Amino acid sequence: MISKKEVEYVAKLARLGLTEKEKVKFTKDLSAILDFVKKLDEVKTDKVEPTAQVTGLENVTRKDKGRKKTKKETDRLLDLAPDVEDRHLKVKAVL
Repeated sequence: MISKKEVEYVAKLARLGLTEKEKVKFTKDLSAILDFVKKLDEVKTDKVEPTAQVTGLENVTRKDKGRKKTKKETDRLLDLAPDVEDRHLKVKAVL
């Protein structure tokens, strides 16, 4: 069973201002939660393999490869850019 003093300590760490009524309520609620979690110790897990996921689903990916663009396509794209210099996009320095 968790004590009222422990509830006050956790509330202080979380910077929560609790009323006396809330402290009593959380003492009961947190004790019930911790008792429930203790029941997990009774579960036999010695023959269970650790898993990250159980659905068997995998990410579907594709090769990341570009394609050559024609001069006409490149010119059209460069025309859309706000600032171009010597057929290159001009951007602010990022340092």
